[in-house]
Amino acid sequence: MPRFLRALSVYLFASVVAAAELEVIHGWLQLPEGETLGQVTAVGAGMRGDVWVFHRASRVWAANPAEAGPIPEATVWRVDGATGRVLARWGAGTFLLPHGLFVDSRGHVWLTDVGRHQVFEYAEDGTLVRSWGVDKIGGHDGSHFNKPTDVAVLSDGSFYVSDGYVNSRVAKFSADGKYQFEWGRKGVGPGEFKIPHSITVDASGRVYVADRENDRIQVFTPEGKFIMQWKNPAFGRPYGVRIGRDGLLYVADGGEQPKSPPERSKITVLNVQGEVVATFGRWGNYDGQFAMAHGVAVAPDGSIYVGDITGKRVQKLRWAAQR
Repeated sequence: MPRFLRALSVYLFASVVAAAELEVIHGWLQLPEGETLGQVTAVGAGMRGDVWVFHRASRVWAANPAEAGPIPEATVWRVDGATGRVLARWGAGTFLLPHGLFVDSRGHVWLTDVGRHQVFEYAEDGTLVRSWGVDKIGGHDGSHFNKPTDVAVLSDGSFYVSDGYVNSRVAKFSADGKYQFEWGRKGVGPGEFKIPHSITVDASGRVYVADRENDRIQVFTPEGKFIMQWKNPAFGRPYGVRIGRDGLLYVADGGEQPKSPPERSKITVLNVQGEVVATFGRWGNYDGQFAMAHGVAVAPDGSIYVGDITGKRVQKLRWAAQR
């Protein structure tokens, strides 16, 4: 499709959804009998309609998870996006403290573990393809991370890592896995971060970073040059960010701004100018509410999936106009 037609289609879709609303699909996830999810840190949407869930099972956040050893349960779940039925589970005895998840165009699942200080690429059957970082050793250079939070893979196979809780930087790697460059340091100025918690890239190559503790989203060129920042009470404190095929940015508000419920923890949809297109949800435990929205994913069909870390669940949303 020519670029101007693609831009027009995005504009028209945004015009439609601006007048529409998001709604929750009640009872979507079909948990196996007798099983529950742990803290859901991330969700991802595959090209074939599958949904991936990364959760901590019996583990909760710990200062030194290496002392407790790997989580014994399967922490990666593959779910049918249409029916909510769990199709497969893997990752038992592997991860210390699950965090980020991204599904690339080949169906490979990319994961970050803030306990192991590593980034992993897996085939969909759970076979490890590649890894980066040094197991359980944090650092700040081209071969080390320190509690990396998220990863965004481009169509050419290159990728960005938001690294994360300690290093306050974004690192770029080539398709063959070689470190290329980085930007960022701890701070509040343009191009600085206070926990870059999630990262995503749009079709033009612009990079969006959820600068969590600075309560803002920063936008960069593919080379890491600062373009702009967005700070808006409508998305509070951004924990997760993802771009949909509609060209809109979906933001998971972790619910710490404002500090008291109910006007906290929601999904906010922005256009590429940073203007609010829609918001959905509030703090709570009922369907369509979030205790702490931590991760968000947008499927090719426009369905939206939200991982709730405190609520220990995944919810499916859609635009009412899609019915």
